Amino acid sequence: MPSLPVTVDRADPRPLGIQLADQVRRLVLAGTLVTGDRLPSTRRLATELGVARSVTEQAWDQLRAEGWIEGRQGAGTFVTGGHTDVPIAPRRRRTPAPERALVRLDAGTPWLDARHAAGWRRAWREVSAATPPRGYDDPRGLPALRMQLAERLGRTRGLIVDPDDVRLTAGTTAGLRHLLAVLPHGPVAMEDPGYRAAVLTVRATGRAVVDLPAEAAITDLAGCCAAYVTPAHQHPLGRVMPAEDRLTLLTTARRDGALVIEDDYDSEFRYDVAPVPALASLGQDTVAYLGTASKSVAPSLRLGWMVLPSSLRASLDRHREVTHDAPAWPVQRAYWALLRDGYVDAVVRSARRIYAERAPRVVAALSPYAELAGPVAGMYSTWLLPQDRAVRARAAVRAAGFDLNLLDTYCRSARLTGLVVGFGGASDAQLDEALAVLVASLSS
Repeated sequence: MPSLPVTVDRADPRPLGIQLADQVRRLVLAGTLVTGDRLPSTRRLATELGVARSVTEQAWDQLRAEGWIEGRQGAGTFVTGGHTDVPIAPRRRRTPAPERALVRLDAGTPWLDARHAAGWRRAWREVSAATPPRGYDDPRGLPALRMQLAERLGRTRGLIVDPDDVRLTAGTTAGLRHLLAVLPHGPVAMEDPGYRAAVLTVRATGRAVVDLPAEAAITDLAGCCAAYVTPAHQHPLGRVMPAEDRLTLLTTARRDGALVIEDDYDSEFRYDVAPVPALASLGQDTVAYLGTASKSVAPSLRLGWMVLPSSLRASLDRHREVTHDAPAWPVQRAYWALLRDGYVDAVVRSARRIYAERAPRVVAALSPYAELAGPVAGMYSTWLLPQDRAVRARAAVRAAGFDLNLLDTYCRSARLTGLVVGFGGASDAQLDEALAVLVASLSS
């Protein structure tokens, strides 16, 4: 038996020296070895364990570097890190292979065409050959990308801006967080039902949330520092804010001294009518515009942009310059190449066509059993039905390998129940399978 209660496991993928170091460290933490205990020599322990001496030398070198042991000239090696009350970390267990992931039929997973993959790879190859900035980059974002976005916002959203008006963010919630950092104290009015991540972002800053009925005109923002809205495609009910309500909102915000925060998350994907111009195009002095690449390229890209009233730009730039809270340079550089080469336009055109083909199939399948909450646009539709039927239908599709959201999870004061059915993140065959399961559940 070895002079230390340690073993080596040759089936363990970790190096033998690391195994030994871990075991000695645990013996010290457990109090089995205490300060002053003498350890066997590397030669002796290697012989006892039947391993090369280099293995035990590696273990002792590691422990010595961490301060657990020390060598004394002519005397040997001794424990220096004595017993403490630090709990012993459990040995990491090998995790089983993950189960098959559910196909997401949610409101935020877009359709991506594999035929455009070459453009994606080309952009990232270009990034790999580019020279990154030596220090922290411009807190406003990559100038070339801001120029591309300014052009695109004017062309697709009717929002005429200068590149210096655009700020890059790490997504919509990051842009919202930046805004809240420079706004006066006060609650934020938010649509109900509404975007759950935005609500959590506001609450995480310590601000209260004031519920705004999602389909009513906004006529009172007294005491609120801002109102967060999704006017082009209300999330999740799908309503387009009427022109009269838009003007009423801007008038109310100016009168009550509140900022309007416009989340323009999927406006490019309308297929029933032309994309509705951005609310910010009617009042850049009152509206902070938030856009995102999540719905057109990929949610995991974590890239967005905002256009701010001129009164907020300097304070926000100073805040970001101090916090370095900006999207990663490689991501900005890649998205610039994707815009420049027409990749984003091509993906949006393809996705709009796919959504326009799929939406009627979803409506035809579900309309006999549920009521549409609003116009179908973008990559999802919302259906009103009793909670017990919605819960039962969701359980049925999950058992079949699909995941979708219940409408009540988007509500705070509102009392709406039903399903939010996305059709961007599935193949045609998967969508048909999920619809068949939903119909079977709702018709029983």
